[in-house]
Amino acid sequence: MEDIPKMPNHKSCEKRLKQDVKRRAQNNYVRSTIKTLAKRLRSNISIEEKEKLLPKMYSQLDKAAKKGVIHRKTSSRRKSRIALYYKSLGSSE
Repeated sequence: MEDIPKMPNHKSCEKRLKQDVKRRAQNNYVRSTIKTLAKRLRSNISIEEKEKLLPKMYSQLDKAAKKGVIHRKTSSRRKSRIALYYKSLGSSE
């Protein structure tokens, strides 16, 4: 079933509904960006390109955690796992 909100009965509820829709869209965009960057980091691109993507990924995770899109410990865990992955690339080649 689709996520269709009920029609609000009060002005404040109408405003809240608009805000919720806007926030949901923004949060989904942020999550999607993080997922895309993670996939690109694990793809078959050169190590130099991955080196350039790493700070962007860290930055996006920090921003998402700061704004409350994801939990701060989730951000920390993902950064840690990405660092481990990146470190393993250097040792294998």
